This record gives sequence, structure tokens and C-alpha cells, in this order.
Amino acid sequence: MSLHRDSPARWFLAILLAELLAFLPLAAAAQARKPPAPPQPREVFEPLAAQLQRPYLDLFEDAPKLEFNAAQIAQMRKYLDEAREFCVREFRSRLSNYQKQRQQLQADLKRRTASLEDPERRDMHCKIQNLRILESQAQMLAEHAIPVAYENKKAKLELIEKWPQELKQIQQEIASGAYHQRRFGDVKDIGIRELVPGQERDIKDGQEAVRQMKMTGLLPPELDNPEIKKYVNNLAQKVAKHSDLRVPLNLTLLNSKEINAFALPGGFLFIQRGLLEAVEDEAQLAGVIAHEIAHVTGRHGYKLMKRATIASIIYQAAQVAAVILTGGAATLGTYYALQYGFYGLGLVLSLDLLGVSREFELEADQLGVQYTWNAGYDPSGFIRFFDRMATREGYVNGASWFRTHPPFYARMVQTKREMMFLPPKTGLIRDSEEFRRMKQELAKVTAQAEEEEKNKPSLLTPVQGCPAPEKIEYKPGEPIEKICPLPSY
Repeated sequence: MSLHRDSPARWFLAILLAELLAFLPLAAAAQARKPPAPPQPREVFEPLAAQLQRPYLDLFEDAPKLEFNAAQIAQMRKYLDEAREFCVREFRSRLSNYQKQRQQLQADLKRRTASLEDPERRDMHCKIQNLRILESQAQMLAEHAIPVAYENKKAKLELIEKWPQELKQIQQEIASGAYHQRRFGDVKDIGIRELVPGQERDIKDGQEAVRQMKMTGLLPPELDNPEIKKYVNNLAQKVAKHSDLRVPLNLTLLNSKEINAFALPGGFLFIQRGLLEAVEDEAQLAGVIAHEIAHVTGRHGYKLMKRATIASIIYQAAQVAAVILTGGAATLGTYYALQYGFYGLGLVLSLDLLGVSREFELEADQLGVQYTWNAGYDPSGFIRFFDRMATREGYVNGASWFRTHPPFYARMVQTKREMMFLPPKTGLIRDSEEFRRMKQELAKVTAQAEEEEKNKPSLLTPVQGCPAPEKIEYKPGEPIEKICPLPSY
């Protein structure tokens, strides 16, 4: 049958094609929203997925005995990428829905403002406020928690795949003595060797950075508990004494729940209350302190300040603060400011601006392991703490640990490799009674801070007494699938 230009058949076909073309984007979108199914038989997928939930130290021990082939690992890697994309899309969709609901409520509030009675107005205020909280959480999950969780899984998959060969290489280097020639291999000379000359010239820059951060309100208040300060300072000074530090170590404890520590040039070390709460034993805390001291001994802040002066760093922090206070676009940094108040904003920025690059972070990992070991502590504490932070609720409070850092696999292998190269030492400390007593004191400080925080005005919750929204809780040790379910067998 021929189809003339104006024939009914041609007209009907054109309508049908138009409908099909209109349907294609919808079908593609539906397909994009479809969660990935397990790519392997149950007897392969479930054991491999279970391995990705195990601690790094266990995988270092058992990876050479595991029998997953290259095809199975490649399939799992592809699945993890797809799962991450699906979960991120899901929470971005939630973020968009919360934003639309809030904007509609705000429009209604503006339209009805003259006629609203106080109880109804307050109810609308509470709903808008809670939607802002849910937006912040959805954004944090989409931009940070989910990517971190899947990056951690992929690192463990890479460990299963590559560690057996890496281990053989390390054993060959130990047998041949070649490991002595590695960078910073002169561990028996710690304290005598000089890594980078000129540490003392950094003191003035560090003092100026501290002065300006205090002056501009970018530091949280200090933690003022004599027992906690004495314990942490004694531990920090012990690690410093067994490091390559050439300047006095000046420790400040900050009463902030962010899980973070950072060092400014010249030996100025800041540790936040949240970090003390998060560490589980003394070796973990010693490992974090040693890592931050390594940033000072490597003069990483000085090297980065060649590109950005203290003044420009503070200026950038002030710019971000201005965005928050004038209601500009939300970012990961604004989440912190809204969640915890204006305090701590500079600390979120400090890692990006003052000390983080792939080269410097890997160098600090290596030196930090050496200093921890030299001070008599179990150097595995850093791996255990890192693992804990990548698989717990710390995706919010500890986000700065995972921003712009090197790949997880590179950091874990670098740390494990250095641990294997260190001379054997007996009696390495993992925990102490002093640490436990510090924790007991800290619990009192935290309880007081939480009580005071309830009554403080917050940028995120200016309306007091509203019922809290039902938020998703990502608890320690839970897989990310708990908050983003995927098909299973």
C-alpha cells in the first residue's frame, strides 16, 4: 500500500511515531532509575560482597587465600559503580523533592502572610525548617556518604585483587634489603635526620594563621578540661619527641563535634572533641597525631602557601561565610555551618587550603606510621581508625577526612607496606588506663556541650520546639545498602 502525503495511514503513522518518540525519554529515565541486580550467581556474589564489609587488616591477612577470579572482580567493580550511581540519583531525587516542597510552602506562606493565625504560621515555619534539615541530609548523603561508602568498597575489592602480588613484591624487597633504599627509609635516624630544612621559619606563618582564624571567628571555642588537656598534650608531646619535629608542638583542643585534627605550619596542632570521641584506643589517637605532626615535619603547609597566602585563605573562608549568611547556594561547607553553627567553618576549609594533596597525604601517612612506631604505639591504629571512619556515621562529622585525599587503596597499602618495613618491636601499646580515664572525662564534656547546644540558636533550626523530622540514620558498621536498598537474591 502506498502512503500519500495526506493519506489517513500516513497521518496515523506520524501520530504513532510522535508518541513513541515522546515515550523514549520516559523509558530511558525509568531504565536509569532501575537499581542494578547482582551480576553473579548467589554463591559468588554474596561471599565476595561479604568480604567488602570486612576490616582492611583482616583483608590484608586473608586476601592471598581468597579465590575470586579476574572476571568476577571486574563484574563486581562494574556493579559497585552502577550501585553508587543509582543511590546518588535516588538521594538527589529526594533532595529535589524536598526543595520543591519547601519552595511551595514558602510561596504559600508569602501569599497568605496577612491572613495567617500564629499557630498555623508556626506550623508552616516548622515544616519549612524540617524540609531544610532533610535537604541538608539528602545532599550530604548524595555528595559524600554514598560516594565514600562505595569508594571504600572498591578499595577493598582492589585489595583482594592486587594485594597478593603486592605482598610478594614487599617480601622480595625485604629479602633483598632493597626496602632500605625507599624514601624516608632511614627510620633508625628519626629525630637526627632532616627531612626538609627550615621548620623554624614556619612558626611566624603558623602564628599569623592562628591569629587571623581567631580574629575572624573561624575557630570553635577551646575545650577547657584540665584532665583531658593534660592527657592529650602528654600523648602528643611523646609522639613529637619521637618524630622529626624541630619546633615546639603547640596543642589546642577545640570543643567541636567534627571528627578532625589539623596542623598549621610551625607546629600548631588542633584536635577537635569529635576526634577524641571517635577514636577507640590510644594507638588510634597516637596515629592521627603522628600523621598531623608529619604534615609539619614535611613542611606541607609551607609548600602550599607558596601558592596561597594566609590572607587569601582567610579571605576565601570569609567568602564562604558570606554565602551562608546571605542565603546563597548550598555546598558541603555550608552544610557544616548550618548543622553546627558558624564555628568550625574554617576547619572544613583548612584541609583543602592548608595541607591536602595526594603527594603530601601519602607522605604524611608514611611518616605518621614511623612516628607512631618510634613512640612505642601499634601503628595499625591509623588503619583501624581510617576503616572505622569510612564505615560509620562519621560521614557527616568526619567528612573532612575524605575530601580530596588520595584513593583509599593507595593509603591503606602505603600504610601496611611501611608497617612491614619497620624493624620488629615488642610491647607496642594499643591502649591504656589513662586513655580510658580521658574518655570518661570526655563523656561529661560531651553531655554538657549537647545540653548547651539544645538551647543555642542555629542557622539550620532558628525555630525552637518544632517536632524533629524522621531522618535516615547510617549507623556504625552498617552497609550503605541499609539506607539505599538494592535487589538481592
